Amino acid sequence: MAGFTGIVILLLWLLQVVFLGTIHRNVRISEVKDIARRLASYTEAPITLESKAQKLANSKSVCIIAYRFDKNRATEMFSCDAAENCVIHSLEKGELISMHDKAKANGGKLLCYYSYDNEKNKYELTSEVSDGQSIVYSFIVKDARGNDMLFIINAYVAPVASTVRTLNYLLIIISITMITLSVILTLILSSSITKPITKINASAKELANGNYNAAFEGGSYREAEELSETLTYAASELSRVEKLRSELIANTTHDLRTPLTMITGYAELMRDLEGENTPENAAIIADEAKRMTSLVNDMLEISKLENGVAKANIEQFNLTEAVTAEIEKYQEFCRKDGYILRFEASESVVVKTDRTKITRALLNLVNNALTYTGTDKTVIVRQERYFNGEKDVLRYSVIDSGEGIPEDKLPLIWDRYYKVDSPHKRSAQGSGLGLSIVNKLMTLIGGRCGVLSSNGNGSIFWIEIDV
Repeated sequence: MAGFTGIVILLLWLLQVVFLGTIHRNVRISEVKDIARRLASYTEAPITLESKAQKLANSKSVCIIAYRFDKNRATEMFSCDAAENCVIHSLEKGELISMHDKAKANGGKLLCYYSYDNEKNKYELTSEVSDGQSIVYSFIVKDARGNDMLFIINAYVAPVASTVRTLNYLLIIISITMITLSVILTLILSSSITKPITKINASAKELANGNYNAAFEGGSYREAEELSETLTYAASELSRVEKLRSELIANTTHDLRTPLTMITGYAELMRDLEGENTPENAAIIADEAKRMTSLVNDMLEISKLENGVAKANIEQFNLTEAVTAEIEKYQEFCRKDGYILRFEASESVVVKTDRTKITRALLNLVNNALTYTGTDKTVIVRQERYFNGEKDVLRYSVIDSGEGIPEDKLPLIWDRYYKVDSPHKRSAQGSGLGLSIVNKLMTLIGGRCGVLSSNGNGSIFWIEIDV
């Protein structure tokens, strides 16, 4: 700001002090040449030429003398005297007429400068350009009969020294005022900009040290407020990620410790005691090993989904038939444990998507429903096809009769290892990653997932894709 102000002041000094005289002379010369162009255009109507020349002389404060040359004889046409310190009206006629030859030798135009010589008490031709001079501009125009018409225009260039001194005083006052104001304004602006950034920087350092409750204050301008809001959101997300990380470690440790303890205990039992090497004990060890394998596989799968390693393998197939086949595989398990798993579909639908990922997502929801369903042990998988106003959509709803989920917890159940503090608890046979995997699988293949639930009314988990 201070530098910009200095540049503005420098331009003012250069234009109004250093180059003022030059600018004034150039403007005056431009005016004289403009008068010459207009006089040349008036020669087509010689009757009105003198009156128009007089008007120009009066409006621009110049003197004009015009001569007509007929067979080398010069006749004065008119003379307009409207300027102070006029040169051409003080010169001898011979000097004026000699300008005809000089102008003719110079291509029909001649610009001269005259200064008043106090010792000789008359105007003298000069080659130096300075204030207080008179400009004499001569030019030749042909009349209707082909004779030369000589126009001599005289304009006085008033001295600007006194004007420059006046401007100097004014510019000194303006410069001091502008510099003072710019410094004050710069301090105010820099303070308003840097203070909130300094505070945000300090809070960011606290955030880097693990204090996720660091407060970010935006200040008084929009960019700082947006930065503050972004960092506040980042702190909130980091806090949430840290919490999930702690839960992940705790739950993973628990899920691994339990089957390891079971495997170790039954293996030692079978080794140390006679008669304990039974198929039942071996089956328990096998089941716990499968449980550990399932947990590790789920963790690897969600890691691939989150890191973008997993890719969708799109193919066209009959999804209704694929779901029917997967449901049939569950029927033996359901009959053995007294569960009822029913699939409802009114038509057979062919889609283009990833067969493995969409069936995996649906089976995760079925596993979840079998874990949390009510005392009737009934789970319904329903296929529905509808038009949403833009696209043909195929939805699979998995319905259980369990305790349901509180409404304020619904957006959180898709997080890894999120646990609802209610009878709706994670199954001992689950990895706790099922719903998170469903969410990421559906996002990968361009589908959607959701849930409808409330306390005491069971849950309806659904996935859908565009047909």
